[in-house]
Amino acid sequence: MLISKRRGGLAAASALAAAALAVSSCSSGSTPESSAPASSAAAEPVTIRVQTFGGGSNFGYKNAVDKWNAEHKDIQIKYENLTDQFEQQYWPQMIQWLTSGTGAGDVVGIDEGGMGLAKARTEWWADLKEYGLESRKADFPAWKWENGVAGDGKLFALGTDIGGMSICYRKDLFEKAGLPADREAVGALWPTWDEYMNVAKKFQDKVKDTKFADGTNTLYQVVLYQEAAKNGNISYFDTTNNLVVDKNPAVKTAFDFAQKMSQQGLTAKLRNFTDEWATGTQKGSFATVGCPSWMLGVVSGNAGDDGKGKWDVASVPGGGGNWGGSWLAVPKQSKHPKEAAQVADYLTQAQTEASVFTDFGNMPSNTKAQQDPAVQGAKNEFFNDAPIGEIFAKSAASLQPVFLGVKHAQVKNAIESVVQGMDDGSVPYDKAWQQLVDDAVKAAG
Repeated sequence: MLISKRRGGLAAASALAAAALAVSSCSSGSTPESSAPASSAAAEPVTIRVQTFGGGSNFGYKNAVDKWNAEHKDIQIKYENLTDQFEQQYWPQMIQWLTSGTGAGDVVGIDEGGMGLAKARTEWWADLKEYGLESRKADFPAWKWENGVAGDGKLFALGTDIGGMSICYRKDLFEKAGLPADREAVGALWPTWDEYMNVAKKFQDKVKDTKFADGTNTLYQVVLYQEAAKNGNISYFDTTNNLVVDKNPAVKTAFDFAQKMSQQGLTAKLRNFTDEWATGTQKGSFATVGCPSWMLGVVSGNAGDDGKGKWDVASVPGGGGNWGGSWLAVPKQSKHPKEAAQVADYLTQAQTEASVFTDFGNMPSNTKAQQDPAVQGAKNEFFNDAPIGEIFAKSAASLQPVFLGVKHAQVKNAIESVVQGMDDGSVPYDKAWQQLVDDAVKAAG
């Protein structure tokens, strides 16, 4: 599907609502467990619904699910990727299901932006300790594990992927502009974001029908996460959940850079994670995009077979950062929590996370998977055999989490709407910062 990690719009919201109606009849909250003995030949297999979000290859679970279903006739996974947008659609709908006690799958994905609220609403979740999964603690970095533990000690979620950072770029368009196209040489072009902007100007002078960057939002996010690491590892909220949008230098620095790129006409004015953005990826409307590891699957999924070999991966200006990453949790409303816990356990095991990375590019949070030779030496055929293991695995152990507050998701959505509005002309440049601050305050309530 030519869509991205997250997408907005009424049509998509309607589609998600329709999907909710379609799955409600087979919801784990409405299907009683069979009274037949487990050994009965007539017993139906338990179906575990795994709900995620994302475009392109999303969580990268297709091959892993197929493998499980071929090997486990007693428990079958039904994989439902509900939408490609987390903040505007998936998470609000999931909150409704979790609050009402019906509609959620047996295993659900949660983006980092929703984890603050998820940790605070411990009543929504089954305790995975009851199924022996506290034994998995050593498999994850301390911060990844601890984010899946609620304040009351309940283990409610296990880590899937982490972000890391790179720049995906169109090698053929760089050649067209007379710029170096080898990934090492490209990375050397932009040790800083100022140099990235200089390269953008040179590119734009030579290639008139393509913009250098996709839009302001992706660049804003990459710079924000880098700057957050320099400012106490916080973005919109401090560690006591106070809104600090107008006080955190990281936010203003990211905003100022995005504004400069837009004012100088260096973006394609596309909002990330929309149909238009996905189509732009396929048609070559832009030459670079900020790429945490999970974005590789989004770009390749959006670009399709015609993009194979045209895209490559280079180091990011500023030398690192971490954008994104998700967890899997078992809602308390599940009628099959034991089997759901087994599935969550399987999907976060080292072997599974390593295969997801080599198949689709989502960097494992499982430390054993990170050390797997298959991960360390992985190359991505779509991206010109880019050594993605080398690019992302080196930084994985040193990644620092950015604190995200309970209301991070809605504040992020409000801010990105302003950043995009500034780029498409609906928000005047000279009023954009104040509107960003004001809209953030409103979203935080």
